[in-house]
Amino acid sequence: MYIKRLKDLREDNDLSQESISKILKITRPQYSLYETGKRDIPVDLLSVLAKYYNTSIDYIVGDTDVYERYPEGK
Repeated sequence: MYIKRLKDLREDNDLSQESISKILKITRPQYSLYETGKRDIPVDLLSVLAKYYNTSIDYIVGDTDVYERYPEGK
């Protein structure tokens, strides 16, 4: 499920794989492997993407359909 969400989030924000790879500080081919499901994306990169898209890791991996990010702890 996260494969589709990764691509959908990127496209919904009018971003290229190149721009996302720069945000993640990885190469574009490496990001492409994550988006096509040929490699699993590490949790630390999921965290960066969740913060960038202002959503949760749970949303990206398909554990919830709620897009809103969890409130920050106090």
